[in-house]
Amino acid sequence: LALTVGAPLPGHPIVLTFDDGYRDAYTNAYPLLKEYGFTGTFFLVTSYIGEGNPNYVTWEQVAEMSAGGMSMEAHGYTHADMEGRDRDYLIWQMLGSKEAIEARTGKPVRFFCYPSGYYDDGAMQVLHELGYWGATTISLGQEHTSDSLFDLQRVRVRGAYSVERLAALLDSLRAP
Repeated sequence: LALTVGAPLPGHPIVLTFDDGYRDAYTNAYPLLKEYGFTGTFFLVTSYIGEGNPNYVTWEQVAEMSAGGMSMEAHGYTHADMEGRDRDYLIWQMLGSKEAIEARTGKPVRFFCYPSGYYDDGAMQVLHELGYWGATTISLGQEHTSDSLFDLQRVRVRGAYSVERLAALLDSLRAP
């Protein structure tokens, strides 16, 4: 909302995002976010959930996390890249995952995460037409404007990072 309608942000805001919908998003991240009063944005690959893959969250867990204040967003139906794809394929990937999540949470899906970071102008156009508000990339960055809502940059934090490495990474991103 800050980029679209100018809602105020706290000092040094951080948006915590989790890609793919791995089971540890529910077993590890979700409890910690709740314990510390944070929220997170979880980008879900809906075919993995629908197939009952045990490495991924279940629809029941998605509904619980959503009811607990987490944002459940789309990461495509099959985690295929979105670059160089025809319009029908993009709609299938983007709208199918959006509708599946909305049906289970009762909340609108407004953001998309490009699988593996691959996208092009056609993908951005289809997302816009489908009513998405924006999309994240895997491009390193932290500054955003309302002119770049469909190619939002992020800072990748890997699960193997130590607390010290994460602290150093965050310190390196602070404005001088």
